[in-house]
Amino acid sequence: MENNSNPDLSIVISLFNEEESLPELVQWIDSSLTPKGFSFEIIMVDDGSTDGSWRVINELKVQYDMIRAIRFRRNYGKSAALYCGFEAACGEIVVTMDADLQDNPEEIPEMVRMIREDGYDLVSGWKKKRYDNVATKNLPSKLYNATARKVTGIKLHDMNCGLKAYRKEVVKHIEVYGEMHRFIPYLAKNAGFGNIGEKVVLHQARKYGKSKFGLDRFIHGFLDLLSIWFLQKFGKKPMYLFGGGGTLMFLTGIVITIWLIAKKLVAQANGHIFRAVTDQPLFYLALLAVILGVQLFLTGFLAELVSRNSQDRNKYNIRERI
Repeated sequence: MENNSNPDLSIVISLFNEEESLPELVQWIDSSLTPKGFSFEIIMVDDGSTDGSWRVINELKVQYDMIRAIRFRRNYGKSAALYCGFEAACGEIVVTMDADLQDNPEEIPEMVRMIREDGYDLVSGWKKKRYDNVATKNLPSKLYNATARKVTGIKLHDMNCGLKAYRKEVVKHIEVYGEMHRFIPYLAKNAGFGNIGEKVVLHQARKYGKSKFGLDRFIHGFLDLLSIWFLQKFGKKPMYLFGGGGTLMFLTGIVITIWLIAKKLVAQANGHIFRAVTDQPLFYLALLAVILGVQLFLTGFLAELVSRNSQDRNKYNIRERI
């Protein structure tokens, strides 16, 4: 198959120590797409593998000229690999999949059809029936996905599924960093690509090696979910959060202080027994509220200055020009 300068598909594969699975994976992709008449490129991003993965990629390149590859000097993580893969992708539609043979490339043609004919910006796979350990993978995954649906408002059953298809415009307008590969649908939605679909896909049992991800990825996933929600909601307007909270605390402290002083003056004027304002614990709580309120307000003010002077403040996703 000859390589096309503008292929129909770009298959982006992030991999780490997967030398055993790569030959079978490439052959599987080729046999699934070539008979369907697709022109495609396979972009392999070697995320600092310490086995013979890079050697195998070079050997496969001799046989399959559609292969392109990127090699990191060290392990940076899946988000970094996908970011570089998206940057290099030239296809009309970009597909991501894992290198462990658990994602089935025979699902790709239907996902492509959903984008081309049904108008989806992004189609995410749903591994409805999984072949993972129930205690360490299935149950935490269901809890994680339920939380993600609630926070993001995107009704996907399996947001973390590696098999996804995107319009090229989607991957060129989002920035995947840290561990945000788990939330690409949410990043796409916030970039203006809200037509997100889902397809039930076959899940394969891992054939070689062992999973690179443990139970801790779900803990990190929840923390990342909170981070991305906060950044999307308040990243461009931090004064709304810090300034609003600070103002409320400051006014609460002032009102309580004035009330304590007024209460003392009224009691003193009427000859009643009264406690000194500074002898009352409520006064010190009010004083603490005033101090914290001022600090929060200043934090919001400084964050607003940083936000308004950031380099990407005028980067807008323009859909069309005439």
